[in-house]
Amino acid sequence: MTVLDLERRQNQNIEGVAFLFLFCLTIPAANWMIGHVGTTCVSHGPCLLPVAPTVMAPSGVLMIGIALVLRDLVQRRLGVEFGIGAIIAGAAISAALAPPSLVLASAVAFLLSEFTDFAVYTPLARRRLVLAVLASSVIGLVVDSIVFLWLAFGSLDFLAGQIVGKLWMVLLATPFVAYLRRRDERLGLKPA
Repeated sequence: MTVLDLERRQNQNIEGVAFLFLFCLTIPAANWMIGHVGTTCVSHGPCLLPVAPTVMAPSGVLMIGIALVLRDLVQRRLGVEFGIGAIIAGAAISAALAPPSLVLASAVAFLLSEFTDFAVYTPLARRRLVLAVLASSVIGLVVDSIVFLWLAFGSLDFLAGQIVGKLWMVLLATPFVAYLRRRDERLGLKPA
C-alpha cells in the first residue's frame, strides 16, 4: 500500500467516524425535537410540524430521515461491519432514550427499518450510490413508519406525515450524497 493509499484510507476513516457520530446523535436529537420543536405541541404528546399542506408529523421524523442516509454513509466509509454495528448501537440508543411506553416500538422500528435500508443499499451502493441511498432510505422510512406507528399506537393514522417528513430529509441530503460520490471518484476513494 502506498503512502497516498494510506492517506486516502485515513481520510475515509475520519469521515466514517464523523458520519457514525452524527448518526448516533440523530437519535437523541429526534427524541428532544419531539418534545421541544414544532408549530404545535400536544399536551403530553409530540410537537408537530407541517410537512406538506394539511399534513403534520412529529418533528422527530426529520432526524430519522437523516439517520437512514447517515447509516448508508457509515457503511460506505467504514464497511459493512460498521454499518451493522451502527444499526445495533442505534437501536440500543433508541431503546434507552424512548419513553417507557415506546421502548419496544422505537427499538423494533429502528432495527427493522435500518436492516431493510441495509439490505437494499448494500447491493446497489458500488454501482449507483445516489440511487442506493434514495431507494434504501425510502424503503427504510416506510418500514420505520409502519412498524413504529403500529407497535406504538395500533394505528397508521399518522403514516402520511411520518413518510413525508422523513422523505423531505432524504431528498435534502441527496445533493450531498451526489457531491460525495463525485468527490470520491475525483480523489480515487473506493467504498470500504
